[in-house]
Amino acid sequence: MTQPTGALDAVFVESVEMPEDSVLIQGPDFNKKLSLSDLLNAYKQIGYQGSSLGEAIEIIKAMRRWRLSDEPVAVDEIKEYLDPKVRQSTKCKIFLGYTSNLVSSGLREIIKFLVQHKMVDVIVTTAGGIEEDFIKCLAPTYLGDFSLNGKELRKKGLNRIGNLLVPNNNYCKFEDWVLPILDTMLEEQKKQQKIWTPSMMIERMGHEIKDESSIYYWTSKNNIPVFCPAITDGSLGDMIYFHSYKNPGLIVDIAADIRAMNNQAVFAKKTGMIILGGGIIKHHICNANLMRNGADYAVYINTAQEFDGSDAGARPDEAISWGKIRADSKTCKVYADATLVFPLIVAETFAKEYHNRQ
Repeated sequence: MTQPTGALDAVFVESVEMPEDSVLIQGPDFNKKLSLSDLLNAYKQIGYQGSSLGEAIEIIKAMRRWRLSDEPVAVDEIKEYLDPKVRQSTKCKIFLGYTSNLVSSGLREIIKFLVQHKMVDVIVTTAGGIEEDFIKCLAPTYLGDFSLNGKELRKKGLNRIGNLLVPNNNYCKFEDWVLPILDTMLEEQKKQQKIWTPSMMIERMGHEIKDESSIYYWTSKNNIPVFCPAITDGSLGDMIYFHSYKNPGLIVDIAADIRAMNNQAVFAKKTGMIILGGGIIKHHICNANLMRNGADYAVYINTAQEFDGSDAGARPDEAISWGKIRADSKTCKVYADATLVFPLIVAETFAKEYHNRQ
């Protein structure tokens, strides 16, 4: 019987030669004593989201390394940037975005480390991403369980965020702390004709907290702008609502903040985006970078899928089509829970560089 040539041809299709610079798939060798850095450097060759994690590390290292002096001097360059010292000191502006649940989690301390040491330049978060930081200065958050019964928790005054528990008394303490600050802000508005923006409010609260465990203590101290386009969508909004009855008249101007946020991107020589989660924080950073024809680097970390057309699920390539990321940019999306992978990324990038300098 002769061999079926059609089947042979189908099975034994001849391969093209792989490019010389192709990455080989190979896992870490635990027969060797590996450091954390050794392990993380092996991720690029693991495949799947392991390789995405390795790529994210490489992109963040690249945005951290970049200096304007790496680029040729533009023909129309302004005088300030002709100075070699200025070019050497001009870095990539890093935008960090994160959702409120990540501040509720232990990522809060990692974000605090980044702003404490001025490792990022602009922050965008939600109302919960603001208030949860201050609330943790007043009272702790606890580990619970995803399966705890909501009805029973309500009876006990315990609020569940995933597998975290926040006693409702924490929000009462937050009210006691924040309402006098809103009173002072209103008084300054009336006497000094001062109109508050969300970023100005956050800066004031960061100044008032006087607690070095706070993210916004450090952003206030280090003059890192924090933008919160949905500042009323959370407990802070509840406090503004109650305050409008107790002491009405406070004005919060969001228009001034969109100008300030967009200008952070427009006047930057190079920009990088690190976005943990989706929704408004992701779009707000991307849209600001549209004003400069796109970011130069982008790392997304979230679990959202793109099949429903959501902004959260959109891959970096979709943002390129809108001009929010440049066509020649370095980008990566890691499909993972940020609490799993962001500590690893920071360990191999920001933290490693920091400790190597010490």
